[in-house]
Amino acid sequence: MERRQRLEQMIQIAREAGDMIRQAREAQDFSHQYKGGDELVTEVDVAVDRHIAAAIDHHFPGEAKLTEELAPDRSQLTEKGPLWIVDPIDGTVNFAYGHAHVAVSIAWAIEGEVQIGIVYAPFLDELFTAVRGEGAELNGQSITCSTADSLERSLVATGFPYARDKRAPLIRRLNHVVHHCRDIRRNGSAALDLCHVGCGRLDAYYESVSPWDFAAGLLIAREAGARTGHLYACPDGIPEELYGENLLVAAPAIHQALGDVVRAADAGKRLELD
Repeated sequence: MERRQRLEQMIQIAREAGDMIRQAREAQDFSHQYKGGDELVTEVDVAVDRHIAAAIDHHFPGEAKLTEELAPDRSQLTEKGPLWIVDPIDGTVNFAYGHAHVAVSIAWAIEGEVQIGIVYAPFLDELFTAVRGEGAELNGQSITCSTADSLERSLVATGFPYARDKRAPLIRRLNHVVHHCRDIRRNGSAALDLCHVGCGRLDAYYESVSPWDFAAGLLIAREAGARTGHLYACPDGIPEELYGENLLVAAPAIHQALGDVVRAADAGKRLELD
């Protein structure tokens, strides 16, 4: 199947998942549970994950899947062949609390390189798409990242883990960054944050997240012209495009400056930018 044909099928799957999410929000009859002690998950997350997995199996039989709720085995990241990377609801807390920053994220990779990415925000009816080497789009219109050239005039997004005992060093990072940029946003959906860098609603984003949170959005941001990478070198054996620790995605002219600020925070140093 050609990549464009595959993209169209992925769009249909994402929109079906979005319909399920909207209907569940309207019905307000879903349960709330926790995994790992802190992370909220609803029965809608599982139902949507199951629907997407079934659709992939139907249209693309035999292809491996890495999905947040039903198949979260990250050892698949290093295996050969095609791999689907799916987050049925990125922004579960937003979904449960009635906020709009909620997304379905579907990526398709080959040999560790993402070829197609889709992020669909059902409550905003915004569909972000990218095909490797062909640019990125929002609702069928081409998008490009911002032309920000000054970190002090840039809007930066980040996020925090559910585990409270892991937040202290990230608060230190935040304290450094907020003193060097225009302002900070914490929207609660990594997939959408990356897409918003891609379309210029944000100038930069940094965070550590799971593969299903960022795989599609990273491709979209990069195809829209953003510079993508990591604050530190990636470990051997894990595809760089699927490694979610210390992601840094930004308008090209401020990527280095933001990285310097965050690394200085990690080292406990003050940093004065030119």
